Formats: sequence, C-alpha cells, structure tokens
Amino acid sequence: MVGRIPVIDVHPLVDQGQRPAKATVHEPLPVQATVFREGHDRLGAEVVPIRPGGVRGTPARMRELVPGTDRYEAWITPDAEGEWAFEVRAFSDPLATWTHDAGLKIRADVDVELMFLEARLLLERIREEAPDGALTADDEAALTAAQDAATDEIRPVEARLAVLEGPETQALFLRHPLRDLVTVSGPYPLYADRRRALTGSWYEFFPRSEGARVDAKTGKVVSGTFKTAAKSLDRVAGMGFDVLYLPPIHPIGEVNRKGPNNTLDPGPDDPGSPWAIGSRAGGHDAIHPDLGTFADFDAFVKRANRLGIEVALDLALQAAPDHPWVETHPQFFRHRADGTIAYAENPPKKYQDIYPVFFDDDFEGVVEEVTRVVRLWMSHGVRIFRVDNPHTKPVMFWERLLGDIRATDPDVVFLSEAFTRPAMMHTLGAVGFHQSYTYFTWRTEKDEIEDYLREVSRESDHLMRPSFWVNTPDILHASLQYGGPAMFAIRATLAALATPSWGMYAGFELFEHVAVRPGSEEYLDSEKYQIRVRDWAAAESSGTSLMPYVGTLNRLRREHPALGLLRNLVVHATDDDHVICFSKTAYDEHGAPADTVIAVINLDPHGARETTVHLDLEAAGLPEGFVVRDELTGAEWAWGADNYVRLDPSGDVAHILSVKGTV
Repeated sequence: MVGRIPVIDVHPLVDQGQRPAKATVHEPLPVQATVFREGHDRLGAEVVPIRPGGVRGTPARMRELVPGTDRYEAWITPDAEGEWAFEVRAFSDPLATWTHDAGLKIRADVDVELMFLEARLLLERIREEAPDGALTADDEAALTAAQDAATDEIRPVEARLAVLEGPETQALFLRHPLRDLVTVSGPYPLYADRRRALTGSWYEFFPRSEGARVDAKTGKVVSGTFKTAAKSLDRVAGMGFDVLYLPPIHPIGEVNRKGPNNTLDPGPDDPGSPWAIGSRAGGHDAIHPDLGTFADFDAFVKRANRLGIEVALDLALQAAPDHPWVETHPQFFRHRADGTIAYAENPPKKYQDIYPVFFDDDFEGVVEEVTRVVRLWMSHGVRIFRVDNPHTKPVMFWERLLGDIRATDPDVVFLSEAFTRPAMMHTLGAVGFHQSYTYFTWRTEKDEIEDYLREVSRESDHLMRPSFWVNTPDILHASLQYGGPAMFAIRATLAALATPSWGMYAGFELFEHVAVRPGSEEYLDSEKYQIRVRDWAAAESSGTSLMPYVGTLNRLRREHPALGLLRNLVVHATDDDHVICFSKTAYDEHGAPADTVIAVINLDPHGARETTVHLDLEAAGLPEGFVVRDELTGAEWAWGADNYVRLDPSGDVAHILSVKGTV
C-alpha cells in the first residue's frame, strides 16, 4: 500500500529486499528513493540506519539530486560488521513549507503577521520536541534569535524575515526538523562485511614454480615447495600486495594428464595441471607431496600473515579421473549412456583430465563434502577462497554453502571467478560471493572503460564488488601481447586506482607477453601445465621490471583512503580519445573532502598525447582552484576546472595527482 507520502524505487535493494545489499565497514553507502506528494507543501526525507541488533541510528537527511526530479539521496556508513538495515522516512516538512510560503507572502505584503505567528508556533515546537540535551548552545542562540525576529513587530519586516531566512535559522531547521505525516518505507537489509571483502591487492603465484630450479646433473626441473615459496613472500610483500592467491595445491591426477601447452601426450616428468585435482595421494583435503606437508603449509601461512599478507586458496569443484571421490562418491559425477563419466568441455576446448562435479544425484552429499573441505582449510588459516568457475555450478548450491560459512565465520571471503553473463555474475554476488572477477581485462578503449567504471562503481555495486585483474594464467589479452612495457604500466595503473580490489598473476611484472599462437589468450609454455623457472633476483637487480612501479601503486593505495573506496569514482571529460581521467574522494565525518586523488592516464602505449582535462568540480568535491601534487614525480601545479596535460609513455603513462589545498 502506498503511504501518505509515497516512497518508491528505493535503492539499494536486492531481489526486492529479500536479500541484503552489499555494504562494507567504514564504506559510505548511497541510499536513493523517489519521494513526492500532492499539493504544494514541502516534504523532507531521511535515511535511518539500523544497526545489528535492531538499534536505529541517527537519521541522514536526503537531498534532491536534481531539483524537480523527486529523486533523493543520502549516504550512510556502517561502522561494524554484521546484519544492518535501513529505512527511508518521508514526512511533511512544516519548516520548509513556512520558509517557502513566507518568502512569497511577506514580500507581497500578504498575511504578514499571520506568517510570523506561524513561525513562532513552529519555533516553539522545535524547543518542545527536541530530546533532552539535543539543543546545543549554537542551537539555543539561533532559536532565540529567530523567536525574537518573529515576535518583534517594531523591527522592520525585511529585517525580521532576513533572520528567519538566514543561514543560522535554516541550519537549525535542518538539524532539528519537524516531521508531520511520517511515512516509513522499509526496513531493507544490508550486510556489512569486513574491509577485505571490498579492498585488497592480490598477487597470484604457483608454489611449485617459486624456488623451482633445473638440476645441473639431470637437466630436469625440480619443483618448488612451500618452504622455497615462503622465501618469495618477501618479494610479494615488497611490491605491497596484501593477498596472495594460490592455485590448487592438491595432488594432481595421473590419468589423462596434460602435457606442456595443453597437449595430450605428457612425458613421465610433466607435472600436469593443478586444476586436475586428485590422485592416489588424495583429493581436495590433501596437499601435493612435492609441495610439502600440512605443517609446511601452516608455516607458509603464518609467515605470510607476519608480512601482512592473507593467503587465498583456490576452490575448484572438479576432479581428476583418479580422484578418490570417483570411487567413494561416484554419484558426484555425471555418467554418460555408456557408463563412462563425462569430462569437462567448453567447446572447442576439452579437458580430458577433469570430471566436473554433478549436483543432481546427491545435492546434500555434495554440500556436506564441500563444506567439510572448506572448513578444513579454514582450520589451517585460510580465510579467503577464490572459487573457480562458480557459474558452472547451481546458484542454490553457493547460496547454501556461503550462507552456512557466514553463519559461523562471517570473516571468510569468497571471490567469484565467473567470466560470464551479467545476470549470473550479479546473482552470484547477490547470494553471497563477496567479490567477482570482471570484464575489465577486455575493456581497453576509452569509452568502454569509462562506461564500465560507472557501471561497477554505482550501478551494480549493491550486487557485486568488482576485482580488476590485469592478467591470469589463462588470460593474456592482446593489448599486453603487442603493447610493450608501457601497456603493462597502463593496465596496472587503471586496475590499481579504479577499484579497491585488483589482481596480478606472476610474470606480469616481467612483461611476459608471448601467446601460444596468434589470436590466443593462452600463454606460451603456460604455467598451468608446467613448472616455470624465473630468475627473480636478476629481474630485481636489472631495474627493467615493473616491480618498483607496482610497489608505488600499492603504496599509494595504502596512503590514500579515497583509493580504498568503490562508490566514490567520478569520470571526467578529456578532449583526447586516448586519455582517460577519473577522481576518487574520501570525506570526513563532517562531509568535507579529506582525500582526493585524480588519475589521468594515457591509454596509448606507443605515443605521447596532449589534451585538456575538464573536471566536474562539484561532483569531485573540488574548489575552483587548488594545488595538485604528482605522486609519481613530485611536481606540483595549480589546477582548476580545465587543465592541460601531456603524457609520454616513454616516461610516464599517467599523472596520479593528490589534492593538497586551495590556490
């Protein structure tokens, strides 16, 4: 039923309020609603946050986004983890109605003293209805001055009206509104997760490649272990990453094992793909013998934690043909008409070394077993899971699994690797996934990047938190294959600054860019199928890698609170189709800008670009004139609404500007 003052089209809502919208501790959240009423009396609207446990917080007054549109917005900020909610309250605003009517009538010499009498009555209501102690000394002073003006018939009418229309009185009206005909819409659910659900700098490496070496006598590659990989943690921490993602670390199947570059004829020493999980040595609850023991893994996790790094583990619900589940739980797999088990296919790709898990013969059994596996790794310090291809499993399974984990361990974070249609990606987020891989990798032109930044920051943000990955073990975009080192810097800058969560797979910082064949996004000699021996010491000492620049990006992310937020991104216009500009601003508790970063990036890796950047000062919370400091070079300039820039990829691909004050 429509309320006395209609409130419609409330946002954020997920499934009409049946599921919670995404929120994060200390992340400002915009709430919008369309609010209107009959006649000419003024209305007000506010958002009331409801804390875990049901306690209502201080209302946040909503403002009309564009006059005459009836679309209102206010921002609220959860300050604790857990189940939150919000209400939208609309009300008849007698103070705003009086201000509007008095400005017309008194100046027209109509009902002058009647209008001042109405003002006195409204001011008395403010004093009567304010809770004990709510009126500050400034409030009392403003209230007394307004009452004197409304009462003093000797004072000129214009002077009396000036006091009542003045900033002190109007601020008093906003701080202590009178609410008539209150209409409440909601409550609508939110869930505030810990900060890691929103922000993080992710790095991916294969433990078997970290510390791997070629045996001098045999010429064979010797696998790295958790002990050797632990030494690589210093490199990861040195670049400023705070999440380390490990592909599957379980035993690898021997049946139908893949050889180098996904071939079907492996040699006796080929290690196989880590995603072909399971062998005689165990399944999802075991560690590959070449990597070490659970004690070694525990030591690895502890050392990572001491360096400020959380370890994320791959959760891939699939099995090699010799996985123990094939014998112990054959109902977990789809059997074909001839009795054989169907292997995975994504035509034209075939994965003969993998059996997908089938859910329809023993759904409860799959839930129970996967929950057991997840909780096992949780008990070994894993609080983040990167989930492989969740869009190929039933959504109801993920809602069940993630709900069960959240009920007992709400700090555990799940990243969805679902490169698929938006409906599935958004629904996976709605049912519990905290973050999602995105289409960022394939957004390379200016207009499509701008559109995508707007989409993930303010259109789908209540459903899905984005994570921008510059590469993965099986995604080497053509722009990196042919763009040279400058393109690697461009993509890293975009990913690290545009979203709170970004990721990079090892080798990116070494400019690895050769594809297995023209037109393919697969790496040549892909690490998915063989151990890669890299000379990290030589890369660091040579000074030719991207490692220092990546470290700078992650340092700036730590130093600037604005870069740790998602919903504060503003895209600005430039006159060049190869130069993109966006800003991010964090505000203090009084609503004043506290930290602003402006990114201007040359998307052309091959040539210098000159253009004018046109800033939307109001949207970015910027004054007409201000000083910016380039965080990459230390240079400072006076900027305003329109600013000339020149970026040469042979030097700097971007200006990363922090606002230092007004001119």
